[in-house]
Amino acid sequence: MRRGPGLLLTVVIVVLGIYLLRPAIERQLFAETAPRKVEARGNLADFEKLTIEIFERVSPSVVQVAGRAGVKDVTGLGGEEGTAQGGTGFVWDRAGHIVTNNHVVQGVSSIAVRFSSGEAVRAQLVGGAPNYDIAVIRVTGVSALPPPITVGSSADLRVGQAAFAIGNPFGLDQSLTTGVISALKRRLPTAGGREVANVIQTDAAINPGNSGGPLLDSAGRLIGVNTAIFSPSGAYAGIGFAIPVDVVNRVVPALIRDGRVPIPGIGIQAGNDAAGGRLGIDGVIIVRTVPGMPAERAGLRGANLQTGELGDVIVAVNGKPVRRLADLTELLEQAGVGSTVQLTVNRGGSRTNISVQVADIGNAR
Repeated sequence: MRRGPGLLLTVVIVVLGIYLLRPAIERQLFAETAPRKVEARGNLADFEKLTIEIFERVSPSVVQVAGRAGVKDVTGLGGEEGTAQGGTGFVWDRAGHIVTNNHVVQGVSSIAVRFSSGEAVRAQLVGGAPNYDIAVIRVTGVSALPPPITVGSSADLRVGQAAFAIGNPFGLDQSLTTGVISALKRRLPTAGGREVANVIQTDAAINPGNSGGPLLDSAGRLIGVNTAIFSPSGAYAGIGFAIPVDVVNRVVPALIRDGRVPIPGIGIQAGNDAAGGRLGIDGVIIVRTVPGMPAERAGLRGANLQTGELGDVIVAVNGKPVRRLADLTELLEQAGVGSTVQLTVNRGGSRTNISVQVADIGNAR
């Protein structure tokens, strides 16, 4: 009976010792002092295989575009004098034409293009379309021009389908981001003073430097050209926009062929949408008609600025409703230069239909 307390104390001391020495014992027994065995990964998931395949197939055709203002010559992408601006582009055809955003190359005196291989060459501006924020440049003397990107369609896109963006965010070239198409039929104001309709919204990360890069579908086809982000901070905030490829596929050939894109119109100065809304007017107010243009020849009437009398208000084109200026420009673009459209106008409290020819108003004043 007298051994009880001594035995208990011994047990406590042994347990406490084991507890205190446990870390040292575990280090001796379990520490990995040699490289660990690599476990076999197994097959990649199908969506991983798809993403890798898209990037490996398309990324060689995506380039870095750099422009500089204030100098006449660019020999590379760094080290020159002048203000630099940059973005992304992609190979359009085997003649060396590259598509990018107009704001990437606007106002620069020299342009350089760097390919994924590291080769850098000078490029010439072929033409720009500020109304669509699309430009075409051309490179020559490339040792091995990558293949043109496959072109898809934006007419049958659906919200929720996968979207892939390749570009050079913050100058980090050959960057891939993935997401979905978040919304369709957005409207995007451009530097040309018009709005692009049916713009694609995506949550694939788009940052400064991605401008002009391709937005792709899960087949690796071009469905849009990344052009803008919505962000209070100026960086990625989950909302990016791309010019739809159906617009790009119409604008780019015209730029390559003529260096400019016809601007379909009828020759009017339209009233401000907000002002029309305050007046309770649903349609496009004609402030004045441009002399010699189709609107004047068709007899459309502008407002009387002396008496304040309202002129014609366009409410439909070919039976399709017009509620704002963007609706009118979109419908005229769909009709195309040289076609004749039927305008429905409110005139003095009654509606009348007037046939007007669509003209190229790009040089009208």
